Amino acid sequence: MTDISDFAPDFTLPTTGSGEIQLSALRGAPVVLFFYPRDDTSGCTREALDFTALAPEFDQIGAHVIGISKDSIAKHEKFREKHDLTVPLASDEHAAACEDYGVWVEKKMYGKTFMGIERATFLIGADGRVARVWRKVKVPGHAQEVLEAARAELQRPSSQ
Repeated sequence: MTDISDFAPDFTLPTTGSGEIQLSALRGAPVVLFFYPRDDTSGCTREALDFTALAPEFDQIGAHVIGISKDSIAKHEKFREKHDLTVPLASDEHAAACEDYGVWVEKKMYGKTFMGIERATFLIGADGRVARVWRKVKVPGHAQEVLEAARAELQRPSSQ
């Protein structure tokens, strides 16, 4: 399980807009990875909209924000278009990154047990180390809290 001060596990994933993201290529700038269960569900939509609303502020401090779920790129594109999302969404269809970050977990709902993504966010410093982790995220106010943590991370001498 990835935790504070660990080097963030590297990955290369396809993203919306016919792109691809390699985490290690973003070194030198803070990165926010928000893992979410599924496109177009109420909590996931709210979270993606909140990060989109704050995208200009993340851009202003040079931070990259990336949403990650197991949904396909086709689903991500529909989700992004439907809600005018501006943050890139990465597809981790085989759950490799989800497993590396410890968010692919056993969940229970309505008496059934299944594997799924636990909503979690990782703030990765410019040095590639995990600076902050939020697990079992509650969506209201979360994106703003992450923005404030990213701003604080930029003030730390070790992230220069």
